[in-house]
Amino acid sequence: MNKELIVRSSSDIVDFALLKDGKLIELHKDEEDNDFAVGDIFIAKIRKVMPGLNAAFVNVGYEKDGFLHYHDLGPQLPSLLKFIKRVSTGKLRDYTLKDFPKEKDLDKHGKIAHAIKSNQSILVQVVKEPISTKGPRISSELSIAGRYIVLVPFSNRISISQKIESQEEKDRLKRLVKSITPKGFGVIIRTVAEGKKVAELDSDLQNLLDRWTAMCKKLYKAHHPTKVLGEMNKASSILRDIFNDSFSGIVVDDEELYIQVKDYVQQIAPKKESIVKHYKNGVPIFEKFGIERQIKTSFGRTVSMAKGAYLVIEHTEALHVVDVNSGNRSNKEKSQEDTALEVNMISAAEIARQLRLRDMGGIIVIDFIDMGRAENRKKLYNFLRDEMKDDKAKHKILPPSKFGLVQITRQRVRPERNIKTKEENPNLVGGDEIEAPIKVVERINQDLQRIFKKDYKKVTLNAHPFIAAFLTKGFPSPRSKWFFEHKKWVKVLPRDAYTYLEYHFFDKDGNKIK
Repeated sequence: MNKELIVRSSSDIVDFALLKDGKLIELHKDEEDNDFAVGDIFIAKIRKVMPGLNAAFVNVGYEKDGFLHYHDLGPQLPSLLKFIKRVSTGKLRDYTLKDFPKEKDLDKHGKIAHAIKSNQSILVQVVKEPISTKGPRISSELSIAGRYIVLVPFSNRISISQKIESQEEKDRLKRLVKSITPKGFGVIIRTVAEGKKVAELDSDLQNLLDRWTAMCKKLYKAHHPTKVLGEMNKASSILRDIFNDSFSGIVVDDEELYIQVKDYVQQIAPKKESIVKHYKNGVPIFEKFGIERQIKTSFGRTVSMAKGAYLVIEHTEALHVVDVNSGNRSNKEKSQEDTALEVNMISAAEIARQLRLRDMGGIIVIDFIDMGRAENRKKLYNFLRDEMKDDKAKHKILPPSKFGLVQITRQRVRPERNIKTKEENPNLVGGDEIEAPIKVVERINQDLQRIFKKDYKKVTLNAHPFIAAFLTKGFPSPRSKWFFEHKKWVKVLPRDAYTYLEYHFFDKDGNKIK
């Protein structure tokens, strides 16, 4: 398995595409004007306490106040409030917490009105970016993420990632981290810390302590609200969270960003520094790596898959609904049950990819094709769970219901990626929009795969002149690629009477192939 990170930079937006064996699996965007990214820490004031919601609204500088629930206050809130008050007034200049007297932990079943009050200063961290009409979701249980560990002020716990399976390795890491963690701080050991030496862990910890100190220095007489600690730039934060030995290339088209990425990779994995490349080709970087084509065919209401199957993805305010369709695939299986299982397995892999690609969150309901056998339903459920193992977002998958529906809840921390895949209809002036031509070509390719399997001797394709020209012009043209792949020549005839998306295949006798 090879992973590549392709980075495209423009004046105020940077796009990140993560490829797994050449296939697009994640797409991120970093905008300069995004002042409320997950992980940002603000010094802010509580605007209003709402006992009925057991929550408070906090002014963090966004048009809508941030939402702070009692359960997001964190048990160390009394210590945090005391610390903020003393640092803000200049009474405390030692930010190490080793001699700071801790307060009694907050009762987890208490009331918000007993914990905080209006107009009080508080440090809060963004845990969910503003989505739709809602302001950011915030927490006062602060954490500062590093490459190998996460620093938690005012805590004394050493926690470890559940994804590290070896008990021996867990004990080793806990022992090492305990020996280097200063008093007053807790630590969460991340999955990538597995097998690392104490020097690497200590270097990461010191970097986080430096960031904590820099943040505390900004609190003295700080204006409210103010961002006192920003997340790392998107390139570094993505690499911090997903970079591993399976990466075979990081390609960046901006020189300044290339130097930043190269420096960061040199810090976290010196042996991998050589995989960072500066892209200088005249062809746009997303075109060169086939990402634009994949974006066009992967977003939108319908998603085409192998063997003619396709998904229909609908989004409502409450949830996402995904419908699985077998389409016009040729039935090579022995029975309807086997066909349903095959299409469902193909769909499960694509759905796992789509959730990451679009960053779909909340409740997702999937209507798979009905299967009669319990062992097949279990096989599908286990396969879907395995496919979603690499998904960083917290998620829970329920087994298929009596109606054959699979329900998923997936953590939503930022707005869903939604890319427009429709274009203006050239057949109508001021008319409706239609799917991009690349989608039509994708469907033609899939239909041809099915037709060639049936061993037709001669195939003619009739299509709109625009589509016909796209298929036949240039070298290698899509038609030439069909010939190299299938050793069969397809005659392409333009038809002026056809609508933009219309096409039909005919055999040697002029009969329409369905």
